[in-house]
Amino acid sequence: MLAALEALVKLESPTEDLEACQDVVRLASDIATRVLGTPAEIREVNGRPVFWWGANNPEVVVLAHLDTVWPKGSFTPLWKVEGTKATGPGIFDMKAGFIQGLYAMKGITGSAALVATTDEETGSATSKEFIKQISAQAKAVLVLEASLNGMVKTGRKGTAMYQIKIHGKASHAGLEPEKGINSTVEIAHAIIAVAALENKEHGTTVVPTMLRAGNTTNTVPDLAVLDLDIRSYSMDDLKRVDAAIRNLKAVNADARYEITGGFNRPPLETSSTMALYERAEKVAKELGMPPLGHASVGGASDGNFAAAAGAQVLDGLGAIGGGAHAAHEWVDISVLEIRSKFLHALIKDLLDD
Repeated sequence: MLAALEALVKLESPTEDLEACQDVVRLASDIATRVLGTPAEIREVNGRPVFWWGANNPEVVVLAHLDTVWPKGSFTPLWKVEGTKATGPGIFDMKAGFIQGLYAMKGITGSAALVATTDEETGSATSKEFIKQISAQAKAVLVLEASLNGMVKTGRKGTAMYQIKIHGKASHAGLEPEKGINSTVEIAHAIIAVAALENKEHGTTVVPTMLRAGNTTNTVPDLAVLDLDIRSYSMDDLKRVDAAIRNLKAVNADARYEITGGFNRPPLETSSTMALYERAEKVAKELGMPPLGHASVGGASDGNFAAAAGAQVLDGLGAIGGGAHAAHEWVDISVLEIRSKFLHALIKDLLDD
């Protein structure tokens, strides 16, 4: 497992590099041939490669992704092992999870498939509908995103992204500022209004992120642009925030608002996860493992799409480690095998139902 993981991590596969993603899927298929006896099918979904090993219409989908956030050459060294800790770009998110899933498929003969996409890190724009389609036909979707200190993930926030452009009117800031329409002042009002939309009860965060305004220091700015990151455990609350953002009113009636964006991933709610979680705890106990534990987290994954399609989902079944998207990204290689054996047992348990 460690040699396979090393090969996969050393082949850097940033989402934006299509050729690199094609290469990593081919490598994953070669590893599948060695481990499972037959190569994967390499499908093309909206111009991007997808790894598929197993049944054509699976009842159990084991879902992964092989792309990473790391541009080539940005993570050094590419591979290092110290004791039980291995580091490398995308090792925690989520190439170790993929390797655990690949080895878990050994001996699985029923209606199950390991599927790995290559655009998860940028929002799954090309694979979203594909994920929904295969999930809608499955009785269980097991997501190989990294664990939370070993715990599986039974809740994830949904996400929405917006951009607010405020069009004003330029004028000389010293000679005749009264003839301008100040987009910077107007965007300040918008920031205060949207920040007030957060709801701690539902874990709803409304975060103004990137802000750009004006052209020169002595000109009343005629354009301001604000990006927003919205997350919530409640779809109803995401809809509330959406309506409020789209109905923002300018303080200066002569300013013009242009609002784009919207929902990205719906929430992964516990109504879609707890039945599988209880089953996973039963399987872990039968293997003599300590309780897994579970948690809800702020980040989203493709499990959100699977749940939106009506599937039962369990997320966070991948690696134990830390530092996702950080320069110290790492996994605990001492537990790769037991986590893979647990996943194998869970897949069999679901297929035997």
